[in-house]
Amino acid sequence: MIVDTHAHLNTEEYVHDIDEVLEEAQIHGVSKVIVIGMDEASNQRAIELAKTHKMLFATVGVHPAYVDTTTTNHLEALLEEEKVVAIGECGLDLHWKQDNIKKQKEIFIQQIELAVKTKLPLIIHTRDSFEETYQCLLPYKGQVTGVFHCFSSNLEDAKRAIDLGFYIGIDGPITFKKAYDLVDVVKNTDLSYILVETDSPYLSPMPYRGKRNEPAYTKHVVKKIAELKKMTYREVSNQTTSNAHKLFNLGGLET
Repeated sequence: MIVDTHAHLNTEEYVHDIDEVLEEAQIHGVSKVIVIGMDEASNQRAIELAKTHKMLFATVGVHPAYVDTTTTNHLEALLEEEKVVAIGECGLDLHWKQDNIKKQKEIFIQQIELAVKTKLPLIIHTRDSFEETYQCLLPYKGQVTGVFHCFSSNLEDAKRAIDLGFYIGIDGPITFKKAYDLVDVVKNTDLSYILVETDSPYLSPMPYRGKRNEPAYTKHVVKKIAELKKMTYREVSNQTTSNAHKLFNLGGLET
């Protein structure tokens, strides 16, 4: 079985067919999906979905895109919900906006400190910001863990992330023709440090690129990792599922 460790099923793209999407995921071997919060509304929606669907779990956080309109004040109460398994999506994004970097760092560090306090893992967003994100986390080395979601840097940065105590999240882009750095990362990173994700509805793998992504398509990420590492599909699915259960404390291991 597979765990899709990062999906935005709490967005409007799934309002009308969430049950069908989850059924399709199970048909294709996905046993559990972690629904990712980004602001107050999506955090609440993630929890609602997790409460009403056994295979779903939730995270709550403030994504860097929402730091100008959302505070972290509501998070601590939500972390008491039974099926909340991580803090995030949080981090830094210097691709879309750079003039609020001070605010981004402030909100990010608040969530790091909340992770230290609650001992929950972090879902880290880094876009054009690995070094800045790394420097924010470095003072907390040994106190926090989590995943660098949708990893998009190079092998050296992957090693630095792992040295901090984090996993590497691999998504649909690993199937793209020009994903040279990501291929290098996967080939040269021990599978015990890798998680598989979709980032649904975004970043659909080949052959679905450009269409709505779904948890069912996690299988294409697993297949590509197996190909690159010269392992069997089952070996990759078993190990990444074990990694997900270990990091997020998802309960009984299913293989």
